[in-house]
Amino acid sequence: MRPIRYSINVTLDGCVHHEAGLPPDEESMRYWTAEMERADAQLFGRVTYEMMESAWRRPATGAWPDWMRAWEIPFAEAIDRTKKYVVSSTLSGVDWNAELVRGDLGQAVQRLKQEPGEGLSVGGVTLPLALADLGLIDEYVFVVQPVLAGHGPTLLAGLRERMQLELVDRHEFRSGVVAQRYRPSGATA
Repeated sequence: MRPIRYSINVTLDGCVHHEAGLPPDEESMRYWTAEMERADAQLFGRVTYEMMESAWRRPATGAWPDWMRAWEIPFAEAIDRTKKYVVSSTLSGVDWNAELVRGDLGQAVQRLKQEPGEGLSVGGVTLPLALADLGLIDEYVFVVQPVLAGHGPTLLAGLRERMQLELVDRHEFRSGVVAQRYRPSGATA
């Protein structure tokens, strides 16, 4: 069974807005590229899919935009070629190597997990909360930014039940960012 890994940047005060943390640097982009390559596919909600597509889809010209630094290109290439599943009831279609996921979320994601492979990666805010509530996330990767945002959406706000996690890996970056990998311990309270 393919595990689902939820990976996200989060500030010290729990904000998960994509612009609340430190700007990406070469070291963090290498980390995110490696995370991307650990998965067979990405699982996105509509908002995250549209945001990622607008930033990381290869332009029709085939050339990456001028704003993109050389050390961002491996990430761009990895996400561009990765299979994507998009959970949405409002989109009528998707492209960018993607397909829509419709119907009962739990059943649809269980089917994706049953397929052979290394794993599914999920990001964003709303979809991961729904998957966590359904007990479908097998690993959490929180890339903790040494920033206090003071506002914005917070990590898994509204989670129905307390979840006990076990730390399985930790990586410190020169910037002060700390990536922490957790797995559910099975205990809830």
